[in-house]
Amino acid sequence: MEKNPELSVITVNYNGKAATMKLIESLRDHLSIPYELIVVDNGSVEDEAAELQTSYPFIKTIRSERNLGFAGGNNLGVRKASGSYLFFLNNDTFVRDDSISRLIEVMQQNPLLGGISPKILFADTKGGIQFAGYTPLSRITLRNRLVGYREPDEGQYDEFHPTPYLHGAAMFIRRETIERAGMMPEIYFLYYEELDWSLQIRRQGFQLAYHPSATICHSESISTGQNSPLKAYYLTRNRLLFARRNLRGLNRFLSIGYQLAIAIPKDWMQALFSGRPALARAVVRGSRDFFRMR
Repeated sequence: MEKNPELSVITVNYNGKAATMKLIESLRDHLSIPYELIVVDNGSVEDEAAELQTSYPFIKTIRSERNLGFAGGNNLGVRKASGSYLFFLNNDTFVRDDSISRLIEVMQQNPLLGGISPKILFADTKGGIQFAGYTPLSRITLRNRLVGYREPDEGQYDEFHPTPYLHGAAMFIRRETIERAGMMPEIYFLYYEELDWSLQIRRQGFQLAYHPSATICHSESISTGQNSPLKAYYLTRNRLLFARRNLRGLNRFLSIGYQLAIAIPKDWMQALFSGRPALARAVVRGSRDFFRMR
């Protein structure tokens, strides 16, 4: 591990040692530029930080005794990072080449760029593209679309272009961005924090971009099936929270009204009629906890 690296790679582990090991080894085998790798163990049942540190002495590990959520875990890593550039990678991602180093060059050539997300491919080669940019988020429904999602990678998204939001699985950020925009908002715990953070970064005058010069593979399945109750809870709560934090006036009123009058009842009925009462209860809890300010 370099003493004064230009790049700090940060990943959060939660009961996912095997996936984290694959990421560590891919970076070790392919990344040629000086870097430090910070692994935050986010309250795993076992002390996986100690196990990873023993297996890979060149990494830095941080152990949190409780799960701080996606943003909280990453922010722990930020506080220990020393690089001029920080690369936030999900622990279920990995690299197949040295293309990450190109992102530093892109940042140096574009001082207004606050953050970049690279091209993200599903690890299963048949899955194709997961991310080649985002479409803007609807101010009413708070939904948007992943550009290129599930399309075969045939070079159709090999041009650099702006994106309104970074992808949480792979965010390459310059340190100055964090100094001006602040760290990731921890209030969300899961989902929507990277969208909120992207807005905060843009409000500081920075631009965000998708850049295909680097490619990341993501082991997340393209056929995840129905939502889990945990996911349904946080998506329900956090859409409302995002609207309250980031919209104003009529847009805020219409967006929250849409969630409460249309989206949430629809999600609740779909869960109930599909025989998933736990999912339906999670939707109700998510909306309830928004009003309880939890």
